[in-house]
Amino acid sequence: MVHRGDDDTDALENAAGSYNKAALIAESVSLVFPLYRSTSLSEDPSLGRPETDSRMLLSASGKISGIRVLDDISFTLTNGDRLAIIGRNGSGKTSLLQVLSGAIPPDSGQVICRGRPTSLININIGMMAEATGHRNITLRGLAAGHSHHEIELRRPEITEFTQLGDFLDMPVSIYSSGMRMRLSFAIATAFRPEVLILDEWLSAGDALFRESATQRMQEFVKDAGILILASHNRKLLKDNCSKALWLERGRIMAYGEIDEVLKSYDNAMKINK
Repeated sequence: MVHRGDDDTDALENAAGSYNKAALIAESVSLVFPLYRSTSLSEDPSLGRPETDSRMLLSASGKISGIRVLDDISFTLTNGDRLAIIGRNGSGKTSLLQVLSGAIPPDSGQVICRGRPTSLININIGMMAEATGHRNITLRGLAAGHSHHEIELRRPEITEFTQLGDFLDMPVSIYSSGMRMRLSFAIATAFRPEVLILDEWLSAGDALFRESATQRMQEFVKDAGILILASHNRKLLKDNCSKALWLERGRIMAYGEIDEVLKSYDNAMKINK
């Protein structure tokens, strides 16, 4: 269950301190990916064993019926927090980001969010190929929860940043992949984020455009009320985050100050090696 916008819960009031400030609370969040074709343990040797891997859920017949990708995730973020999500591939980082953004509802627990979540997990999703660039600016802005007035205020800036000129009056279907990326990036970073959710750092285009995109991205992240960033890039995380959450098999292994969590993670990886 995801709460947004006008929720006046005591938890949000205590976390945000003010209704004008962003806050995000995850309470005992769990997520299961069902297997619609139940798999027996002998059919797929790549799957773990239930006795050693608690993520595996068994049906009454003894077949694997689902995978618990998130298990009892709880934490609180307040305005100004910058959280790094770390963990090995398959640990549940992207799944957690999708739940926090509201893209996937949790199977149990809840996410309470004060402020509009801006998710940049996949900025190309939702682009309509048959519509013009300008029409896509409108549609993407509305889909993100912005008003027509807000979109029109930002349209000149988006238009200038894309450097697409008259192509914005043409269908996106004729755009090259680089042109589509420019448009998607410009729209995604045009509105001030309240709760910004990132799966890796965004960049776009050729070397010249990438330079301006990097600068725009830095300003975009700086403006966010709350930042949640999942990445394997250690320098990127330390440059932008003050807290960290370490996931392993969908569970929180450590949560706190980023240097301490990274140290614990590194020590565990050395032991595993």
